[in-house]
Amino acid sequence: MNKLELVSALKNATGVSKTDAAKVVQIFFDSMADTLAEGERVEIRGLCSFFVKEYRSYTGRNPKTGDPVVIRPKRLPFFKCGKELKERVDED
Repeated sequence: MNKLELVSALKNATGVSKTDAAKVVQIFFDSMADTLAEGERVEIRGLCSFFVKEYRSYTGRNPKTGDPVVIRPKRLPFFKCGKELKERVDED
């Protein structure tokens, strides 16, 4: 499912206009992205959680030349599946 399909599903389930459904979806995603950018956790009970992992700087190697390369510290978003979603996907 992509964003457009999500908008259509919301429109069909609620009867709101496509424009309003698109605004709701955009607000939802923007709110999640803003929260993660602030380093906070997003948790949707029964579905999943998103959180940010912070990595310190370290020395890596250039695979082509073998020269040491300093890797800057970074923050990356991660997704963790909820128990209910795992069970639902694993149903036979």
